[in-house]
Amino acid sequence: MEQILKTLPKGLKDDNLIVGYESKDDAAVYKINDEVSVIETLDFFPSMVEDPYLFGQIAATNSLSDVWAMGGRPVMALNIAAFPDGMKTETIGKVLKGGAEKVIEAGCTLCGGHTIVDETPKYGLSVTGIVETKKVLKNNGVKVGDKLILTKPLGVGILLTAHQCEVDTKEDFAEAVKSMTTLNKYSAEILFKYRVSALTDVTGFGLFNHLNEMLDDKCSAKLFSESIPVVNSNVKKYVEDDYYTGGAIRNEDAIKNKISFHETPEWIKQVCYDPQTSGGLLCSINAEDAKSAIEELSKLELKSAIIGEVIDKKDMAIYVE
Repeated sequence: MEQILKTLPKGLKDDNLIVGYESKDDAAVYKINDEVSVIETLDFFPSMVEDPYLFGQIAATNSLSDVWAMGGRPVMALNIAAFPDGMKTETIGKVLKGGAEKVIEAGCTLCGGHTIVDETPKYGLSVTGIVETKKVLKNNGVKVGDKLILTKPLGVGILLTAHQCEVDTKEDFAEAVKSMTTLNKYSAEILFKYRVSALTDVTGFGLFNHLNEMLDDKCSAKLFSESIPVVNSNVKKYVEDDYYTGGAIRNEDAIKNKISFHETPEWIKQVCYDPQTSGGLLCSINAEDAKSAIEELSKLELKSAIIGEVIDKKDMAIYVE
């Protein structure tokens, strides 16, 4: 994708475009004035669960996330959908209902959308958000000495793979769904109280690749493997039984030469390569604020953790201890 973007025309110079496609950020940001900027993002994907209502909830939760990752709040959303010709109206309605409920929970307004015919059902949202211009958060603003906070546990992709292979428990699947349908609104509202240097959400590229984008070849990071939160203890068992995704293999191939491991368990490595659907926020936060922030985040339902820190640039991007 990066090579493709380099071939595109840059268009007219616009000094009000704070974040465009030239960066690897979560959304585009356009400055309206010195007080307010607009955030634009779009995301949709095929269903990873059989229940159409849950699919709608998961897809909408994922689409809304990028607005919070830029430091803003969503205000307006449009459905983007593709359904097979002849698909039951009831089924389509359940997808749209699931999405609409999450839009409402986010404090956002659903304003219609667009649907096409396709063999594979797909759903998501185009979301408009607003942010104070001086408080736009990019994903590459990390500072040496910052602590790294992750606001959702990892391993959702592994649990979904186990579910598709029918080797999981009902509790495993329920925990994965809980994670995927929990809005990042609640953790973002806490983090916005503190001195956050950089913010992103952890999705399909896994923890390691998203962290590498944050470091942007300017800094390195030290992670503590024992601190990385995992959805539940069964994740380890599923990894050891080889229930991980093709996406994890691609993520590993993309980043493995930039990581130094020190006695890191193999299953933890796979958890960090695991593609997350509607994952949590990865935050680079002032070290003096990290303890207070994690105390507030601990009151939420999903587990957050301080997983490492930003260090001076070294030979490797990421060091896992």
